[in-house]
Amino acid sequence: MSLTKRIVGLVVLALIPALAVQGYNEYALRAARAEAVRNEAMRAARSVAADLGQFGRGARQVLGILAGLSEIRGKDAQACTAYLATVVGQVPGSIFFGVIDADGRIRCNTLGSPVGAYTVADRSYFKDAMRTGGFATGDVVMGRVTRRPTIQFAQAIADNDGDGLPDGVVITSVDLSYLAARQATAGLPPNAALTVADRNGTILVRLPDHEAWAGKPLPPSLWEALTDHRGGVADLPGLLGDTRITAVAPASPEDLDSLTVAVGLSPVTAFADIDAATRRGIVLIGLGAILAVVAALMAGRAFIRRPVRRLLAAASAWRAGELGTRTGISGPGEFGQLGEAFDAMAASLQRHEGELREEVARSHVLQERQTMMLHELNHRVRNTLTTVQSLARQTRRDDDRGERLEGRILSLSKTHDLLSRDDWGGASLRTVLENELSPFRDDQDHRFDLEGTDLDLPPRYVLALGMTVHELTTNAAKYGALSTQAGRVDVSWNVVTGESGAKRLLLEWRESGGPPVQEPGKRGFGTRLITGGVSRELDGKVRLDFAAEGLRCSLDVPLDGSDRFTSFNEADGARTVGTA
Repeated sequence: MSLTKRIVGLVVLALIPALAVQGYNEYALRAARAEAVRNEAMRAARSVAADLGQFGRGARQVLGILAGLSEIRGKDAQACTAYLATVVGQVPGSIFFGVIDADGRIRCNTLGSPVGAYTVADRSYFKDAMRTGGFATGDVVMGRVTRRPTIQFAQAIADNDGDGLPDGVVITSVDLSYLAARQATAGLPPNAALTVADRNGTILVRLPDHEAWAGKPLPPSLWEALTDHRGGVADLPGLLGDTRITAVAPASPEDLDSLTVAVGLSPVTAFADIDAATRRGIVLIGLGAILAVVAALMAGRAFIRRPVRRLLAAASAWRAGELGTRTGISGPGEFGQLGEAFDAMAASLQRHEGELREEVARSHVLQERQTMMLHELNHRVRNTLTTVQSLARQTRRDDDRGERLEGRILSLSKTHDLLSRDDWGGASLRTVLENELSPFRDDQDHRFDLEGTDLDLPPRYVLALGMTVHELTTNAAKYGALSTQAGRVDVSWNVVTGESGAKRLLLEWRESGGPPVQEPGKRGFGTRLITGGVSRELDGKVRLDFAAEGLRCSLDVPLDGSDRFTSFNEADGARTVGTA
């Protein structure tokens, strides 16, 4: 075989490692990008599910408050309609409020419909609320009055007749266009397709083109695929027939598990930059191969055994993946130039491979940290704003001129400062009590007695108990034991373990030495905040005893309940973010 042919063959052999490296890099980049895209799709789906869950909890809180109001429970059509008219404009997304009798007939609503004008006895949300006596989420329906596709939330009204059955339900209808607009500004990935469906596979939210899809059923094959892959990521056909990398959020009772949330990302968009880099690599390798063959043909004019052996040895090493091997050939001659070109090519490939690996690793870590920080910030801000909004709205209804609102907000701020000291890891019960009582203990420490073993509490317990103790302290300062010089407050607590092994916190607030106590004629917002906050947020029980010698408040709070503030799992690689 001629030397020219041998050199040409050597060039071909030298290009094989470059192609292998290019192919390996292509595979590694695509695998890393595919994993990143799958994770991004699942994070987006969980974020949407968490946001919808927060919206549902907000609706539940509003309906729970309405169900306890005398204007609603009395079912006087005129008073009820007037009150609901003041509420509908203050609840984002809600376009309709109504009160339904136990037989399903309308009693009053924000549209002023006559009593009994229509019935909702056949609606799933009405049946579920009446059956459970609590909160229920409906399906996508075309409103009989509004004529718009909506989803309903319902809250049973507690029994007034003593027969143990709900006395009816209070409902609200949520505009699906509002939910779509809410998610459109929530920071979905570029070119993402969001689909939210109810339990029957009817579309609530579709981005893009929400108005064209809202209220329509999903194709049976797609609905079955989404149901089968709930909690996972798979390549599924979209509504338009294009295959997407689709993540379906797992079911969670805290995130409206009756809804199915799917986020699909386009693989064309996800791999566009990698495909472009592959094309450039192929072109460059082709150009390099042409130049190498030309150089080989020129070098074939002379026979130098040693350079040939060194070139062959270097080619064999590169083929084995040892990119650090060099020919060591240099000089102005053809073989010298060819040796230097091969060495430069190997060095460039080795450097690029290392840089690409480092870049992929850095990009993945930075993306996870940024996503974690954004979710954490979004969670804390939304929680605080929701709490302040609720305090402000209820304070206006109670005709307060601002003093109690300011005190409640300051209490909330103090509790946040307390949690911030340990990076929101929690705080002890004694610290929470001392934090709220500190304004009155500066020079009157003898008027207080705190008795109980110290107990570390999670953040949601700190917030709920902090607001409760603040209300008790404020009431005591205005009307109770702290309004006189002789009054005192005793707080005791202990932790008990039930037969099932579940632990509960028993706390008692006792006032004495103050003016005679009289039970108020109606429940103010402070009383509702004390009872409602502990019962709804901590699933606990509150008992208020307005004894003449002083107010007594007893709290019974479970300590082993799941944390309803989390929406994401720590095992997924990021600190979880939820809603309160």
